[in-house]
Amino acid sequence: MLKRLMVGVITKPHGLKGEVNLFPTTDDPERFCELKYVLTADAEDAEQLEIESVKFFKGRPILKFKGIDRIEEAEKLRSTELYVRREDAIPLDEGEYFVGDLVGLDVCLEDGTKLGVLKDILQTGANGVYVISVPGRPDVLLPAVEEFILNKDMDEGIITVRVLPEV
Repeated sequence: MLKRLMVGVITKPHGLKGEVNLFPTTDDPERFCELKYVLTADAEDAEQLEIESVKFFKGRPILKFKGIDRIEEAEKLRSTELYVRREDAIPLDEGEYFVGDLVGLDVCLEDGTKLGVLKDILQTGANGVYVISVPGRPDVLLPAVEEFILNKDMDEGIITVRVLPEV
């Protein structure tokens, strides 16, 4: 399991006083209103940035960090990925998982045969789509719905799926 979870990427400065525009990678951008700080990397030596204020423009968060007071300082943060510690993440309901915890798990068919490895989960609006890397073949795309995703066993590191027969 991941110790840190990505919550966004700084895209560019906003204005002249050190604010930054953020592309959120969380399902709930409002969560930034509750955060006290973020980390600049998924590493032990990551810099901690204290959030001074949060506002929104066209639904996207604009963050102001303590000690970042000029556009030149904010510019240095461009393209910085922001993380939170797992204990600071939004609590999940039963049966919910963070994408980062699922990526890399083995994907097996109902009979136990290994299909491949979960490479990514695309967010399409209606439901997610699992991107499964299969050796020697193009990636398999599988809707993330109960009909196809049968079980997620985090202890074993296996996702069991049902695929339709090829036409």
